[in-house]
Amino acid sequence: MPVLEQVLEKYSKDVKLVFKNFPLRNHRYARQAAIASLAAEEQGKFWEFHDLLFKDHKSLNNQKIREIAEKLGLDMEKFARDARDAKVQTRITRDMSDAAKAGVRATPTIFINGRVLRGHSLKAFDAMIDKELERISKRAGKPAS
Repeated sequence: MPVLEQVLEKYSKDVKLVFKNFPLRNHRYARQAAIASLAAEEQGKFWEFHDLLFKDHKSLNNQKIREIAEKLGLDMEKFARDARDAKVQTRITRDMSDAAKAGVRATPTIFINGRVLRGHSLKAFDAMIDKELERISKRAGKPAS
């Protein structure tokens, strides 16, 4: 099981995952992939699309993006329409602006309560999340869960 899924399972009551797009400029198909993921989200398939994109990200191109959409059984007309929707472009631009303000320079960058996570192992997640939960509990005058 991927580390992020383990974290979400272990801390299901304490952790909320927020995903922000940050298509790297040096990756030729990154923006198209972000657009396609948001179009897939309109059909309830964001994470499935996301996971398939990253599974074989080195061979990513427009044909691969289309194949993933078809593999997931997306309504291709709606998918194309949603990919052209201005709200998708606006969301990506906003996400990139938020990321730049937060100092993001690479992907993935993970924050826990506004602090950058160093290392992406389960141990690194556990240490930082537990420290944050303890800090929050002390501030609220409650024992950590």
